This record gives sequence, C-alpha cells and structure tokens, in this order.
Amino acid sequence: MTSIISLTDVRRDYPLGAETVHALRGVSLDVQAGEWVAVVGPSGCGKSTLLHLLGAVDRPSGGVVRLDGEDVGAMDDATATRFRLRRIGFVFQRFYLMPTLSARENVELPMAEAGMGRRERAARARELLSYVGLAAREGHRPAQLSGGEQQRVAIARALANGPALLLADEPTGELDARTGAEIIALLGRLNADGTTIVVVTHDETLARAARRVVHMRDGVIERDESADPATSESTADRWRSTLDARR
Repeated sequence: MTSIISLTDVRRDYPLGAETVHALRGVSLDVQAGEWVAVVGPSGCGKSTLLHLLGAVDRPSGGVVRLDGEDVGAMDDATATRFRLRRIGFVFQRFYLMPTLSARENVELPMAEAGMGRRERAARARELLSYVGLAAREGHRPAQLSGGEQQRVAIARALANGPALLLADEPTGELDARTGAEIIALLGRLNADGTTIVVVTHDETLARAARRVVHMRDGVIERDESADPATSESTADRWRSTLDARR
C-alpha cells in the first residue's frame, strides 16, 4: 500500500515567555491510503499539534512531514494553501458553516475557491449532499438544520474537491450520543468507500470505530494499535442501511 502520511522524527516547539514548550518530541508515523486512524490521549499531549502539521497548517521545528508524497514543511505559504484546498478535507468540532448560505452553497465554497464552474460545482454539491443523506435539505440554511445535519453538511464540504485525506478534529464533540453515532457511522461509510481518515478525539466510541488507534502522551506516540475491525464494519453497515432508507 502507499503511504499517504509519512512523519519522520517530527518535533514542534513553541516559545512561551522565557520557556519552550515541546509539543511534539520526535514523532514518526506512517498512514497508508485507505486507513482510518484515531489519535487519542489527554489534553495537552500533542494531538492538535499533530493534526495541524498533517493539515499543512503548521510546520515542524524538526523532522519531515510528507503528505501524499509532498514535503509540506518545505512549502511556502501560497503553495501550502493550494495544497490544503485540493488535497486535504477538514471537519471540525464546530461546524463553521456560513449562516447566510444554504447547505448546497456551503458545500460549493471550496469548489468555487478552486475555480470550478458554477454548474459543475452545483451538481457535485447535490451529489455530496445526497451521499450524506441530505438531498432534501440542500436549500436550508444552517439555522434550519440540526447539529447532526450541520456536521453532515460540513463533511460534504470537506469532500468537495476530492481530497486525498480527510482530517477531523473532535467531529462528535458538539453532538449528543445518538447524533454522534450517526456521524461515526458516516465516517465508517466514507472509509469503507476508500477515504483515508485521521481523527483526533476524546470520544471513546469514535476511537473504537476506527481501524487503528494511536495513543499519545507528552508529545510522543505511546502506543499504536489496530482496533477491532468488526466494530468499524458494523457501524458502516448500520449507516449504509440508514442512508439507503432515506433515499
């Protein structure tokens, strides 16, 4: 298999007054195309720092971060911005939808930034909203949608430009247990359909659904283990049945 993520002895230091915070202390990690990885650990262990590096939002203080074969630490700001737009999808704890735009228009935004024509992006937005089970809600604004529906719009938006990698930061953190389970199952379906996913989470249910769990502590990887494959398969199957029933 092909490594979509390859980190070699990655360090990230931050100045804090007269002190230096060592957020990452020599992290090496490979993620293969098609994997679903959950990164877990206590607050302050380096999870968010790792996600920022994987998203080409930040650069390492040392070591090498390669995403889809590209050394993102060597990119200038403009190159990194273009790389993020076309190669990485982001899903956040808070949905960050534009309140004045419809669901379809929110999904279209990254495609418009990438220069896609109006008709093409409208057709793709409808296709993605159908995929996440919201074909009937494309004209609704965020305030007219539930939290789970808003997160599904956000996931559709993250997939707009066909990214090689989907990164999710606490995607169930703002949701109740039942709605969170739907989002977990949707991630399972995305992964079963070939999307590579890395998710940072405190949600034990979400971590158990992933195919692989990376445990972090004090800026290092403490443990890297395969999750129970039956769990993630069952969540994907449940979501597929639910989504098919809505169509």
